[in-house]
Amino acid sequence: MAETLNPVPFWFLRHGETDWNAQGLSQGRTDIALNSIGVAQARRAARTLAGLGGIATVVASPLVRARVTAEIAAEALGLPVGFDEGLQEVNFGEQEGRPMGDWYDDWIAGTYTPEGAETFQGLLARAVAAVNRATAKPGPVLVVAHGALFRALRLAFGHEPNVRTPNALPIHCAPSAGGGAVWDVVPAALAAEG
Repeated sequence: MAETLNPVPFWFLRHGETDWNAQGLSQGRTDIALNSIGVAQARRAARTLAGLGGIATVVASPLVRARVTAEIAAEALGLPVGFDEGLQEVNFGEQEGRPMGDWYDDWIAGTYTPEGAETFQGLLARAVAAVNRATAKPGPVLVVAHGALFRALRLAFGHEPNVRTPNALPIHCAPSAGGGAVWDVVPAALAAEG
């Protein structure tokens, strides 16, 4: 695959819940704020991340749901937030605001792209470039972004991409400890134990 991640471990955090998440609607670039549950999730994630210790840099998508999640986490970590436009959620075109459908598999396979939307390959290249910029900063780095963007990263990690990422669950992403091509992708509670 042409899109290769820097072999640098990092933390990933999807934004907290929004009303559109709760309703099962595709958000994409539509700038939807966190709901009260999402704010509580971001605070819980911030406590988890602060308990891990050592995060040196926070880089986030500028969309409000990721920005606020990142600001809550960064405050607990005593760090500023940097923003990267490349971490924005995919543009879902005509699918934005509509119920999540079974078209994701075809979109990931490259056989269907909603009208006015970004291709999955375009998202993959953009996501990998943005994470590579982030992991070039002092680490460990926390990347705060979006669900479809993490689907693209999952493919870059060597995992099945079409898996839903929970809201506001810190995930440690690291090159395989055994030196294999598939990255280790471990939620915070399990990462803290291991």
